[in-house]
This record gives sequence, C-alpha cells and structure tokens, in this order.
Amino acid sequence: MIFSEKMKAKAKRLEKRLVLPEGTEERTIQAARMITDQKLAGETVLLGPTDRIKAAAQQSSTALEGITLIDPSDSSSRDAFAKEYYELRKHKGMTMAQAAEQILDPLKWGAMMVRLGESDAMVAGAENSTGTVLVAAFTIIKTRPGTKYASSCFVMITDKHEYGTEGQFIFADCATIPDPTAEQLAEIAIASSDSCRVYLEAEPVTALLSFSTKGSASHPNVDKVTEALKIAQQKRSDLTIDGELQLDAAIVETVGAKKAPGSPAAGKANVLIFPDLQSGNIGYKLVQRLAGAEAYGPVLQGFAKPVSDLSRGCSIEDIVITSAMTLAQAE
Repeated sequence: MIFSEKMKAKAKRLEKRLVLPEGTEERTIQAARMITDQKLAGETVLLGPTDRIKAAAQQSSTALEGITLIDPSDSSSRDAFAKEYYELRKHKGMTMAQAAEQILDPLKWGAMMVRLGESDAMVAGAENSTGTVLVAAFTIIKTRPGTKYASSCFVMITDKHEYGTEGQFIFADCATIPDPTAEQLAEIAIASSDSCRVYLEAEPVTALLSFSTKGSASHPNVDKVTEALKIAQQKRSDLTIDGELQLDAAIVETVGAKKAPGSPAAGKANVLIFPDLQSGNIGYKLVQRLAGAEAYGPVLQGFAKPVSDLSRGCSIEDIVITSAMTLAQAE
C-alpha cells in the first residue's frame, strides 16, 4: 500500500475529530468535503462566519452536508474558551477582555478545541503563515510533557528498498529550527523517533548526522552533535540513537561497519537527524528532486496534541493527506 493510502486507512480506522480553522478558504472547504466523503475523520469542523463559509462553498459548488460549521462569535463555548485562554496568558499581562476578543481568532479557537478535547487534531496554513500557526499551537496546545521545543519532520519514500525501512525514512528537522542547540537537536531526535513509529510503523533507528563519523573530524559543529547524543540517550534510553555519523555510514551497512564498528545505528538508520535547518532542507530537496523520492510534510512534532502546518501553496490533496497524517498521530 502506498504511503498516502496507508495514512488515510489509519485515519479512517481511528475516527478522530479534525478542526480546520481556515473555514472560509476554498481549498480547505473542498478538502473538508473529501475528508468527510472518505470518512477520514469521525467529525470534520470548519471554523468561521457561517455565511462566509457557505458563500465560499457555493463558489466552488461544494456541498457542506455532514461537515460541522462553527462560528466562534456565536458559539456557546465562547465564555469557557475565553476564560481558559485568559488563564494561559494572564502571566503575560493579558486581561479577560483581551482574551475574550483574541480567542475569536479561528487559529486560536481551533487550538483551544484541541486543548480541551473538543477536537483531536488541527490542520492550518493554507492562508496563514507558519509563524502564525505555530504561535497558536505554542501558546494554547503547548508542547508535550518533558519537551521544550517543537520541530518538524518529513516522511521520505524512495525506491531504494535496501536502505532505511524498505526505502522509507524520517528526515528532521527540515523546516522549523534554523540552528538547533544540542538540547534542541536531542529533542528533534526523540520526537522524530516517535514519528517513525507513527508514520513508518517501524522501530526507529536514529542517526545524528555530521560531516564526521565517530571523531574522524574535530570541530564545534561535531561537538554539538555528540553532546546532543548524550542528552538524547539520557532522556530516552529506550531508543536506538547514535552519532555522530556521516550519511553513508548511517544508511549503508558496509560503510557503517567500516567507519563505526559496533554502532547500534550505523548502516541501519531509518531516522536521519540533520545538524541544522540548512542541511536538512537541502538534503530532503536533493533526495526529492534527484532521486525522485516522495516527500510528505513538514509535519509538526513535539506538541502535546496533533497539529500540522500547511504551505500556503498547498493543493486540496495536500490538505487531505496532511490531515490524514495528523489524525494518525492521535492514536
């Protein structure tokens, strides 16, 4: 089964609730129709003024039957959501009046639905910037216990079945943290290992990548990777994580055995952790374009509950697949 269909099947089985805050955006409305028709969510919610949602749906001749419409300004949850938001932000000087006004923003409302269990997952970004989506997620959904930082990963599907999990990999972080500290790099490795179980349905074997393998080069950039390994191993001794490893040592068994004998990850890695955003972003695009790999993401990870950010240039099918991947995290 191809990856996208596997994610859809998983989402369909879980029957979780999905909120799409950008309810007046035409691609989002059409995606909600497909998600509902394909039964990928137990309930699909569009947020926004009801009359505007209906007008946008009419423009694309999209039926809204079976889709839940919520206008935050008319919702019976308005006071409860405002109070919860005030409690979250009063230490920053927010007043109750400000909380009551700001929570009406669809991104914040959707995040609050997820926080309070009225939805299991949120997907947005078709018309909002990544930064705006992340602010709503950080301030309301927050990161999961024991995690300070959220990051992102890509699921990479190649035809090189001799590598990774039958040619499948998790690449991180390719979209979120530009220059991670050792602590951030460790958290990226841990979150990506957990993402491997969700998306590849395989045990993670995680490699912290570098231009050095086990001390073959000396540089502060290498030191950061080795320090990240120590932190990750202390936090999650149950995971198979090793570094620093060059890419070939991480995924090619003969090279791994030669360069890093005894390493639990060398030659077997299915989770690749890049040392910074530049290398991660370049790396996934090289594999996508030159090797013809399928790239799914970026998918946010490290949050207490599932939330994903879209590209503003996304297609309707991108929204559907990202929604299925995000719902799959809710298991």
